[in-house]
This record gives sequence, C-alpha cells and structure tokens, in this order.
Amino acid sequence: MKHSDIQCVGINTYLHVSARGGGILTDAKTQFLPSIFPRIAAAIFVFLLIGSLSLVCAGGVALVDPMLIHGGDVEHANGKIISIGPGKDFVLETASGQHLVFQCGDQCRASLGHMQRHLRERAHTDVYYIEGPGKRLMAVNVD
Repeated sequence: MKHSDIQCVGINTYLHVSARGGGILTDAKTQFLPSIFPRIAAAIFVFLLIGSLSLVCAGGVALVDPMLIHGGDVEHANGKIISIGPGKDFVLETASGQHLVFQCGDQCRASLGHMQRHLRERAHTDVYYIEGPGKRLMAVNVD
C-alpha cells in the first residue's frame, strides 16, 4: 500500500492508494473531522476555565473590598431602612426583626437621596459600620 502526502492550506491529508491500482481513496472529510473536535473541546474548556476563574476572583474581591477600604474593624449589617432623620441618621430593620440605629456623620459614604430611595422602595440595604463611643453604631458606608 502506498501513502501519498497532500498538503493544502496547512492541513495534512493522507490519501491511501491501493498498490494494485484500484484507486481506492479514503474520504478526506473523515480524516479532517476527528482532528477538529478535540480543538473545539479544548477551546470550550479554556473559555469555561477563564470564566470560572474570573467569577471566583470577582467574588473574592467583593468579600474583601469593604475591609480593604474601611479597615479591619468594620462590621456589616443588612436589612431595610425603616426611618431616616435627623439628617442622614437612620434605623435599619434586619431580617431577624432587630432595629439598629445608625449615625451617619461626615465620614459616612452615603447619599441622602439614595437612602430615601431605599426607604421608599423598601430595598435591601447593606451597611458597613464601626462601633463608636457609648456603643453607638456609626455608619461608614450605606448601599
């Protein structure tokens, strides 16, 4: 059996020619398709690997970010704002029904308009705070 090597546009295709002159050729398509599927599978695997690593990194940054910005002594509470005032001070009701009173002073990164929207819409609110003198809860960031 003779083997003829035909190269066309960088794709090696091997045609098997019978030595008896019968001219029996193996279809080039059956030689090409098995070689493309592993490449497609590898491309999908790399795409999924990069996507999953990106999600893990983004989630890690979201968990650590408040502590990097505000320091290690910052605590977190979440719930719904039930009242605002005087000024930007507000009361937060947690999922367990506990009411937490926060003071939002000059160091507080919160917009009064944003907090009022949370109150009006009964939206979920995340509060990062520190415990001040007299066990007062001083909000550092409200979102």
